[in-house]
Amino acid sequence: MKYQIKGETLPYVACRLSKGESVFTESGGMAWMSENIKMETNMRGGIGGAIGRAFSGESLFLVNYLATEDNAEIGFTSEFPGKIIEFKLSGNEIICQRDAFMFAETGVELKVHLRKKLGMSMFGGEGFVLQKLTGKGLAFVEIAGSVEMRELDKGENLVVDTGYVAAYEATVSSEIKMVKGFKNILFGGEGLFLTKLTGPGKVWLQSMPVTELSKKILKYIPKN
Repeated sequence: MKYQIKGETLPYVACRLSKGESVFTESGGMAWMSENIKMETNMRGGIGGAIGRAFSGESLFLVNYLATEDNAEIGFTSEFPGKIIEFKLSGNEIICQRDAFMFAETGVELKVHLRKKLGMSMFGGEGFVLQKLTGKGLAFVEIAGSVEMRELDKGENLVVDTGYVAAYEATVSSEIKMVKGFKNILFGGEGLFLTKLTGPGKVWLQSMPVTELSKKILKYIPKN
């Protein structure tokens, strides 16, 4: 598969597939395609996989797009202002925030990832259910705002405001860290909890979580 990530504020991915190549996305994720692509909707992973995807922010059904001829074209667009990141998977695992997945080659598996610690579930900002990408092939995710990638050494820590963690390698551990100091809690503006990430592994941070963006827009919506 050949691809290009284009656009700035609202990016998109334009792909060219050779005969026999295929990609999959969530229901309604395709923006355009040529006539030499066969579309097939399925419940990939069975009922259990479909329910897990629903909890992680994706649709129950996935759609597979198979190129029936060479030079088949298909495009996928982002849902909000931000960036698109591609991951080249070869047995490694990437943990993503809810609803981050765009599309992937069919060798990639999209699974649900449940947080093990209750504190992370209740206060982590990204929720109890996340997405896990594994398998082999290219996978694409969308991230709100700009992206900061950090590579943590073994034992190295990074403290992040809740909601700003977009994705991280499965080798990175995450836990809740409570803000210290009475004045910091009341007037610091960061809330009660922060997310502590510990290496080794890569971490992708987003500059404007969708939840924060929606709060800003909500202030300007007229109220009856």
